[in-house]
Amino acid sequence: MGSVRLSVSDAPVPSARLTEALGLVPLDDDALRDASCTRLKETGTLWPVVVAGLLLGSIGIASTLAIWHAPVALATGLGLAMAVIGLFTWGVLRLPAAQELASHHRIIMLACSAAALAIALSLQLSLSPSLPTGPLRVAGFVLGIGGIVLTAIALHPVRAASLVFAVTLALMVPVSAGIGLAAVAAVLLAALLAIGMGRVAMRDLEQIGVHEAEERERRLTTRLVQEYESHGTGWFWQTDRAGRLNYVSAKVARELTAIGMAPQGQRLVDVFRVDSSMADTERTLTFHLSARSSFSDYSVGPAFETDADRWWSISGRPMLDDLGRFQGFIGFGSDLTEKRRSEAEITRLALFDSLTGLANRQRLRLSLDQALATAQGPNTTTALFLLDLDRFKAVNDTLGHQCGDELLKQVAQRLTRTVEDAGLVGRLGGDEFQVVLPREGNRDRLGTLAQQIITALSQPFFIAGSSLSIGCSIGIAIAPEHGQDSETLIRNADLALYAAKADGRGVSRFFRDEMLAGAQKRKRLEDDLRRALGEEEFHLVYQPVVSTKDQRIVGYEALLRWEHPTRGLVSPADFVPVAEECGMIEAIGEWVLRTACAEAAKWPAQVRIAVNVSPIQFANPALPAIVTSAIASSGIAASRLELEITESVFVNDDAFSSQMFKTLKGIGVRLALDDFGTGYSSLGYLRKAPFDKIKIDQSFVRGAIQAGNRNAAIIKAIVTLADTLGMETTAEGVEQQDEITLIRDLGCSHIQGFVYGRPARAEDARAQLASGGADAGGAKPVGHRVSRAARATVLRSAKLEIGGESGEVRIRNLSATGVMIDGVDFPDEAIGAAVRIELVDNEMFPATIRWISDGRAGLEFARHFDMERLSQPPARVTRRAG
Repeated sequence: MGSVRLSVSDAPVPSARLTEALGLVPLDDDALRDASCTRLKETGTLWPVVVAGLLLGSIGIASTLAIWHAPVALATGLGLAMAVIGLFTWGVLRLPAAQELASHHRIIMLACSAAALAIALSLQLSLSPSLPTGPLRVAGFVLGIGGIVLTAIALHPVRAASLVFAVTLALMVPVSAGIGLAAVAAVLLAALLAIGMGRVAMRDLEQIGVHEAEERERRLTTRLVQEYESHGTGWFWQTDRAGRLNYVSAKVARELTAIGMAPQGQRLVDVFRVDSSMADTERTLTFHLSARSSFSDYSVGPAFETDADRWWSISGRPMLDDLGRFQGFIGFGSDLTEKRRSEAEITRLALFDSLTGLANRQRLRLSLDQALATAQGPNTTTALFLLDLDRFKAVNDTLGHQCGDELLKQVAQRLTRTVEDAGLVGRLGGDEFQVVLPREGNRDRLGTLAQQIITALSQPFFIAGSSLSIGCSIGIAIAPEHGQDSETLIRNADLALYAAKADGRGVSRFFRDEMLAGAQKRKRLEDDLRRALGEEEFHLVYQPVVSTKDQRIVGYEALLRWEHPTRGLVSPADFVPVAEECGMIEAIGEWVLRTACAEAAKWPAQVRIAVNVSPIQFANPALPAIVTSAIASSGIAASRLELEITESVFVNDDAFSSQMFKTLKGIGVRLALDDFGTGYSSLGYLRKAPFDKIKIDQSFVRGAIQAGNRNAAIIKAIVTLADTLGMETTAEGVEQQDEITLIRDLGCSHIQGFVYGRPARAEDARAQLASGGADAGGAKPVGHRVSRAARATVLRSAKLEIGGESGEVRIRNLSATGVMIDGVDFPDEAIGAAVRIELVDNEMFPATIRWISDGRAGLEFARHFDMERLSQPPARVTRRAG
């Protein structure tokens, strides 16, 4: 079967072989002939046989007509007319317009033309006067019959066999009966021709109807294929035996031409290349074309150099003819470009941080796992940096998240420039970054790189016209020394980062084993804390707050204590930070609030209760509701509850803080500013926050009574400020009785400290309030009467001179006003004696013996000793030669 050759540029439909591959049968002249006709045509013997049959048939017919002595004029005119009709019809079929006629119309016209010419030829032969008669006419008849048989054989072997059988039978019967052969043959010939031509015509008309239906189906399918190629993602292609493209769908052909190659006539492997990273096979297109084997879903791109990002998926199979001979490849394809782009975007989102473009947590983990997996031998190391930005939250809260996002982008750029190719930089989220450094374990180089990162991030950032300064802390862990798997290495780097923050931030720290021990201790403490609240291991103690005006107890501060079943009493300084980190401080704080209010309900109505509120509790919008519930449950007046709040709540001085203060004051509770002067210490918030009291931190109280100490002046300034703003003041940490007078003289309204007793249990507080009869609620000092100077334990020998004699003694305790020594054997009469003691090399200080007991003695200096001289290096003494 022949094929139609299509070019890529001007052929919108597939070739005949492509149509056949899609299940379509084109309607042409060959389709109207059977298999034997097709084989005769392929071997080149069809038309000679047909011509010979028509010629012999015409001679036979002419011989038969001569029997009837047809008039010469009639025969001549009829022959000429038939010849003209035949030639005219044949000429019409040669015109281009005739190609638009249906196939069966062209066949009928061709048959009429051949019949007319055959009749004309027969009539001309019948006019020949030299045509012999008798046996020769019989021979002409036989030749005519032979021509008909040959023609039938050329057209259909079954028809020919049936015709030969019928003619033989028809001739044998009349000849046996003595009827003339010529008459029988003429009648038989006419009957056979009529019957045979009728049946042939009916069969051909049936075939024409079938093939016209197939033609309509083929045209419909072709339109569907064209529509699919034009508007869908699929397309078709075809090659010849040499692997050269002779058909590619027009849209793909245009794309390939636009990016640098017209595919028509090019080898398939010169147009497309397999993407080996995506193809699910190890075999190439060249292999399949050579082996003539099918392939499916190969991801291919342009084989030639191009900047276009174009990808297709193609499938193909070998194409064979009816005799099993290889004709080329045929296949289809689909566009993968958008799919590949979508997959690339999905991969980018899965492995890269959307804000900074750095590697995200997942990619960092994959990179770290790969670096640890490929490490071989004890000398192969991998380092991990864990970074946390310092002061980033303040920037984010004050300037907004948009400014914070821009800051993170600039941080990412500086990190990338600083680390360069030494490792992979990524962002874990928030303001946390990570750097994976494969094949690096030198501590000096790692320390230098960490310092370079800290220096780079400490330089000012310029965002939206503002200059911002932040910093970073870095924790460093090295594999395999600090862990051989990702989990362990990340955990240890995080512990090192925690230590860097604890050491003041802006520094880097390498992991140490004691860091893990401390973390495990905190974890055990956290676990015990979670159990302690349910097991009622917490209790409250109450420290009195005394008025300096009349030395009466006006309230108590509730202090939390934890009695651990095995560790004993755990200091709040140890467990409160852990409670804040693990999120338990709110539950514990609510328990303290409710318990303290319930206890205060048992006290006299004028005695207040003070409860500390952590910054985490203050940031909880539900705090006012919790306070209201605690007051209502206990039944105390709201004015008896005093909430102590530290200055750290003002770090984020925003509308939320102002609203929280307003809401709490609306409930009717009192507000006290705790530890004033040690935290944020901005006087601006005192104008807006409605505090009722300022509590002066104990660091200002200690030493205030000592001559020359500035703490007294600071306390006086705070009291003056509070009085101006209409606030009370409480001095914390008062321990000696002589400090009471000082604090009262400086103007403080209240005192709190060990001078009025240590914090006591609830029943002891109730007893203290009830004691004294008419003077119930009065407070009596119990601390030291006179403040003692700060002492330092100094264990060393010193030279002592007394009464013109000298000797060696040991110093035990030393303060600015005196010293305690031992290793002496003084009589009691020596009390009050003047001595000199060498406190600093080559310098003797005068003193007086004030007491003697069990080989020890206390000396009082004639003048105050500067304690800082103990840390100075000894003076160098130069001796002159005699």
